[in-house]
Amino acid sequence: MARSAGVLLSITSLPSPYGIGTIGKEARKFADFLKESGQKIWQILPVGPTSYGDSPYQSFSTYAGNPYLIDLDTLVEEGLLKQADLDDCDWGDDPAAVDYEKIYNSRFKVLRIAFENFKKKDQRAFRAFNRKNGKWLKNYALYMAVKNRFDMVSWTEWPEDIKMRDEFALHRYERKLRNDINFWKFVQFKFYEQWEAFRGYVNGLGIKILGDMPIYVAMDSADTWANPELFQLYDDGDPIAVAGCPPDYFSATGQLWGNPLYDWDYLEETDYEWWFERIKAASKLYDITRIDHFRAFASYYSIPYPAENAINGEWVVGPRIKFFRMMEEEIGKFDIVAEDLGTLTPDVTELMEQTGYPGMKVLEFAFDSGEENDYLPHKYTNNCVVYTGTHDNDTVMGWLETAKQSDIDYARSYCKMPPDEPFNWGLIRTAYESKADMAIVPLQDILGLGKEARMNTPSTLGGNWTWRLDASTLTKELADKLKTMSERTGRLED
Repeated sequence: MARSAGVLLSITSLPSPYGIGTIGKEARKFADFLKESGQKIWQILPVGPTSYGDSPYQSFSTYAGNPYLIDLDTLVEEGLLKQADLDDCDWGDDPAAVDYEKIYNSRFKVLRIAFENFKKKDQRAFRAFNRKNGKWLKNYALYMAVKNRFDMVSWTEWPEDIKMRDEFALHRYERKLRNDINFWKFVQFKFYEQWEAFRGYVNGLGIKILGDMPIYVAMDSADTWANPELFQLYDDGDPIAVAGCPPDYFSATGQLWGNPLYDWDYLEETDYEWWFERIKAASKLYDITRIDHFRAFASYYSIPYPAENAINGEWVVGPRIKFFRMMEEEIGKFDIVAEDLGTLTPDVTELMEQTGYPGMKVLEFAFDSGEENDYLPHKYTNNCVVYTGTHDNDTVMGWLETAKQSDIDYARSYCKMPPDEPFNWGLIRTAYESKADMAIVPLQDILGLGKEARMNTPSTLGGNWTWRLDASTLTKELADKLKTMSERTGRLED
């Protein structure tokens, strides 16, 4: 991993007249800013279609792209939409925040107009896309069509025959919902068509996309519905146990995520084929893949279902290094960053050493009342990625408002911040100066924004994932400052 610097920014946070960021011209403008700033990495959040709660970590599919990210202006240019179609919609009235309810109501309205117009166009590329993406696309499109038919309730609440994928029911719904199925395939066709152009532009600037892959899939997803044998489920489809985290300093009842757990014995019997296909699919989207909650490959927390909290779970051994050795034999090596945050047990540390994947260091975790911990930069090796904070943390300036004064004093002293250096830039400088091969900073920290710009507060529902960028803040002065820091700390070297 070459020494480099990058920025963390969700695509949804980009400016847009249609309420949410897309992979259109504003994404290219941001890539231009990164190039001007001497940045080599653009880290993004997961790009799958989101479900209730709007979290990119709870997606309807591990393969599908988010319909919200499709650029609507491009569809106008292609003659699939008219500007009036877009102007007639309510996209929300706050340029600083995504209004997901209004986006949901307006986005699919115009995408269906585009689909009807697309039917009159040449279909050859669309048919080729369908052939190339066969199995997952067929399952996802049918799943979304049936879900739409039943007012978007979870598949566990569908009629028994289609819930359990009875063969006759599958054929019946395929015939009955043919047009809706083709709509969902069309949406994916346009997403991947635009993504290829977007990624090509970013890569053409010498910038790599670092994408995020949640380790678990959602219970309410095409993946779980179409592949129940991969998960710890009862015969009726209900989960035997679900994912989460045990109680800790931050939460007395732990975190109950609710994702179904993998049946690792079955996956091993099938040579992990489903997982390897998933990793290959991620490599087609991203240049570098960050695997969220990597520790679950060593051991995962299993919470009996149903449960009100995560107190009564237990740790269960995961597939460990065998999985990654077999992966390398079967599909080759990939650029992977392992999210290894939190308390690391010896089995996780061993797995990190065995894979050789770079882990993560977060400066907001480093200055706990002067205690020595592994997030302090003098403890780093080269093989890691340092962050000021992540999407799950408060911004640096938000942290500054709530942290203990002793922690703040220790951070200022450790980072050797002169009195006139803004706190956020002191931490950014410290990250850049560290041994870590890669330094990634959330754009909110570069802009010095407070808690109002926080992207997510874990274990809360509502009000997350909404922050949006004011493009006027991306000035040449800011770009020059970042580039100078990159040059001075050796992060522009090829």
